Amino acid sequence: MRQVVLDTETTGLEVSEGHRVIEIGAVELLDRRVSGNNYHVYLNPEREIEDGALEVHGITREFLADKPRFVEVAEDFLEFLGDAELVIHNAEFDLGFLDMELALLDPPLPPLRERCAVEDTLVRARDLHPGQRNSLDALCRRYEIDNSQRTLHGALLDAEILAEVYLAMTGGQTDLGLSFESLAEPTGALEGPCMHTGKPLVVTRASESELAAHEARLKAIRENAGHCLWLEQEGQA
Repeated sequence: MRQVVLDTETTGLEVSEGHRVIEIGAVELLDRRVSGNNYHVYLNPEREIEDGALEVHGITREFLADKPRFVEVAEDFLEFLGDAELVIHNAEFDLGFLDMELALLDPPLPPLRERCAVEDTLVRARDLHPGQRNSLDALCRRYEIDNSQRTLHGALLDAEILAEVYLAMTGGQTDLGLSFESLAEPTGALEGPCMHTGKPLVVTRASESELAAHEARLKAIRENAGHCLWLEQEGQA
């Protein structure tokens, strides 16, 4: 399964007022793993940037003066997207701007929803956490994801952070970190060997930090789903 986590920065908040996209950042996920294949571009919007938007992302008109226009990158951008599912936080905002850019091409191109399925992580977060703050920063705090570098918004940085949030929100750990090398040379101590097919099995006990992380994950599951069978069973023990 191929997904693309996508974010944009713009000259202002209202596409209806002629504001334009100035940065696109996209992170590829293959079978729920970050592939390392990213897409990132700054764009010359050929218009001024509102002061409020500048305070959010810090991208100046002077910096963008020598950057390509959307028409010059549209083909490469759409080729990168392909028919992947798009993962976007507050998708209507980003899609509104990108669809407008596509509509301004000659000839105009159809909206992205006609090309790709879309997963809106803001909608999912509101379903999981009703009545709570569900901004990207709030979700980072909830899922214990480091966003300390996010002093200003940036499309690629935000897409990378959103990829971590999305994976945590929709299933948690995706890579157990196992390898044939680690299995071939066990490092745990043999404690009261359990016999199976005549060979002793190595039992490695969890550390205090690992137990604490496990407990935190179970509590997060209970918060998201409303219950956690493992915790309920422990309560009955």
